[in-house]
Amino acid sequence: MIVASSLRRTTEPQVTRVGVYVDAFNVYYGARAHCGKGTEGWRWLDVGGLAMSLINPRLWANPTIDRIVYCTALRDRAGDPSSVADQEIYIEALKRHCGNVLVAHGKYVSRTSSGVLVEKRGRRPRQIVSPGSSQLPGWLPVSEVVKPDGQTMLLATVPTFEEKGSDVNVASHLLMDVLTRQVDVAMVFSNDSDLSFPLEQARLRVPVATINPSTTPVARDLRAEPGVGVGGHWWRRLRADDFRAHQMPDPVGPCAKPAGW
Repeated sequence: MIVASSLRRTTEPQVTRVGVYVDAFNVYYGARAHCGKGTEGWRWLDVGGLAMSLINPRLWANPTIDRIVYCTALRDRAGDPSSVADQEIYIEALKRHCGNVLVAHGKYVSRTSSGVLVEKRGRRPRQIVSPGSSQLPGWLPVSEVVKPDGQTMLLATVPTFEEKGSDVNVASHLLMDVLTRQVDVAMVFSNDSDLSFPLEQARLRVPVATINPSTTPVARDLRAEPGVGVGGHWWRRLRADDFRAHQMPDPVGPCAKPAGW
């Protein structure tokens, strides 16, 4: 009996432990670009279900999502009092639905940024040439600046919010899990070129999948040949259908999907 039990254990397929690392800021804006800012049906994202749907079991045999590290920052947007509450509801639903989610929080920082005014039409914004200082209304806080080609443009300063910490959290958790052998393979949801070095190091040790959520091509600094390091790497660029087809049920326990999501 002992021998038979031992044989059964040795013939069981080996599980591939998948670590999923999500730059939520990058995923959100990628999904919005694919699906449309004013549309519904893409925000209530089932990250675990989406990750599993992308895995080819011939590349990663018998895969199981060992952990999802969701790197985000709560943003309290002016004029939108439900913003943080909606994000917290989603995060709680994701934890309940997937069951193995670690949330790493970054933060938003208020800053000011200066730049040349542009007319945003189509894919290529057009810089606005100054009509002359005498034609500028007194209430408009802009100044004239001369470009090297001699054209006079309009320089303005605007308030912005800058998200800080998500890329660092993705990199840190990815490398900690890889170096301590907590995962057999890694899947990174981001198209942020700042992740170039940690991805390069991870590929030396485990197969890595790079999932590009944006509408733009994979960042050049994130590209790598399938055979570098330990090999077995792959990548995928998401489409609108990927987001819409992988939505959590509503509700998830006590967590109801916010209106408009």
